[in-house]
Amino acid sequence: MSDWLISLLQEMGATLRLPVSFVVIEFVGTFAFALSGIRLASAKHFDIFGAWIVGMATAIGGGTLRDFMLGVNPFWMTNGIYFICCALAVVWVMAFGKYLIRQSNTWFIFDTIGLALFNVIGIEKTLNMGFPYWTAITMGSITGAAGGVIRDVFINEVPLIFRKEIYALACVAGGIVYMLCNMAGMSPEVNALLSIFTVMVMRILAVKYKWHLPILQGEEEK
Repeated sequence: MSDWLISLLQEMGATLRLPVSFVVIEFVGTFAFALSGIRLASAKHFDIFGAWIVGMATAIGGGTLRDFMLGVNPFWMTNGIYFICCALAVVWVMAFGKYLIRQSNTWFIFDTIGLALFNVIGIEKTLNMGFPYWTAITMGSITGAAGGVIRDVFINEVPLIFRKEIYALACVAGGIVYMLCNMAGMSPEVNALLSIFTVMVMRILAVKYKWHLPILQGEEEK
């Protein structure tokens, strides 16, 4: 890895209040979440700019809400690399769009990866700012799930978090794993890997075996 790239990652890590390894995780999560939004937008025949907007909203929406709640400037306002990352996701969908749209599980894969990666970013950043574990778990869930809510609103779908599927609860489970590992003295990277694994496995198993929380059976108003 060249010196300039290391220097860039270190500078961004200081700005984002994250270790360098987590900056890499954030970029991968940004690209994955942007792909999930752009993939759904392209399936609904959005134009290129509209798809890019949906991808951007998916990728930065949760982190923006998190940063507002933590009282800091939204992360994307200090570096334009996130706009470029989402633009690359548009190019990727344009190049491989027919395959991505034809395969119904590609959206689920990208969404699950983004959810798991952004969850640990929210947790680590919140802990680095001195907040307690319960706040970090909450901020991790918001970072992971809120972008998907904004994406679904933009494409005129009922947000996934409000449907029967286990979504934000997977983030909570991943946050608890991160907390336990951190309390056990493990490194942040190990904490992140185990948390990411937990979120992804829980999402996959929940969809495969149709796990869901109890449904409220209230009567509709007439």
